[in-house]
Amino acid sequence: MAIKLKASLRFLAWLFWTVVASLISLLLLVVTARLFYFFLPTISFNSFIYWVNVNIGFPLAYYLAGVPIMLLFSLYFYRRSVRRHEHKYLDQLIEGVHKIEQGSNAKIPVENVGQLGQLATDINRMLDRMRTSMEEERKAEQTKNELITNVSHDLRTPLTTITGYLGLIDQDRYRDEVELRYYINMAYEESLRLKQLVQDLFEYTRLQGKEMKLIPSRINLAELLHQISAHFGWQLQENNMECRLFMPAHPLNILADTDKLRRVYENLFTNAIRYGSAGRFIDIRGWIDGDEVVTEVINYGEAIPEADLPHLFNRFYRVEKSRAGHTGGSGIGLAIAKNIVELHGGSISADSDVYRTVFTVRLPMNREK
Repeated sequence: MAIKLKASLRFLAWLFWTVVASLISLLLLVVTARLFYFFLPTISFNSFIYWVNVNIGFPLAYYLAGVPIMLLFSLYFYRRSVRRHEHKYLDQLIEGVHKIEQGSNAKIPVENVGQLGQLATDINRMLDRMRTSMEEERKAEQTKNELITNVSHDLRTPLTTITGYLGLIDQDRYRDEVELRYYINMAYEESLRLKQLVQDLFEYTRLQGKEMKLIPSRINLAELLHQISAHFGWQLQENNMECRLFMPAHPLNILADTDKLRRVYENLFTNAIRYGSAGRFIDIRGWIDGDEVVTEVINYGEAIPEADLPHLFNRFYRVEKSRAGHTGGSGIGLAIAKNIVELHGGSISADSDVYRTVFTVRLPMNREK
């Protein structure tokens, strides 16, 4: 609005000075003519008027005298207005750049002033890129600090347990061989947990750094899920759980990296066993929906609080009720699963209520033509 108002004022100023200068020029022309008759009295005024009337005509004479004058002054004042506007706008650009240099985030107003307007647009675009870059750098620094804090916390817990039990063994603070074997077994289990955490960190770092590449092949997802459920048979038995698969008669063929996709469903199975042991069953469902294969991993354990659902796939995020428990995972498994699924062009989501918790994976079929 302010730019339009300035443009209107500039136009009115140009029109005003053009009219004023033209009238002054015509007045000077009349004065010059009168001086001409005064110094050359042999040429009478009446004879000149008669000649103009006969050879040119009075309206045309006015046009021939006034229009060129009007055009010349119009052009002059237009160029003068443009130069003044460019000079003011250039000063505004310089002032804006100095403010940016001093740390201001205010954008430079863009006006239609030829290349200067384009320069202002480029400066604003550069400022936006700088802001984005600084914001990304700030987030990267924050992420790095969070990573260090979370990794330190997650590594400290199993290391403290391992060193504690090994210290008891080293100091012979056990009653008999049964208690010794118990200490050794606990240290071994914590070392496995520590190993899994390091592997998760390594894999997640590779995913974030775009170092992990897919090796796709044509697979039957239903068959892969049957294999994974059989692999978890002993864990299901230890937790008094049973896995039920509900798959269609036709194959669920997709183009995907088998090993990477296996990791996704292993994470989902592990979570279903760890947090769904209060229920008896883990149900696996699969079907085709348009150009996608949809699978669900369902457990009937304790519900995930609604406030936790949006953050469930964030790295190092764990539902608070499991954070202090011995069964708490690394908090990276679901983040790894999300990255792998998205690497395949799919999506993963979670839903939970008092009856069941469902993890839904949607993967494109990528039908070959």
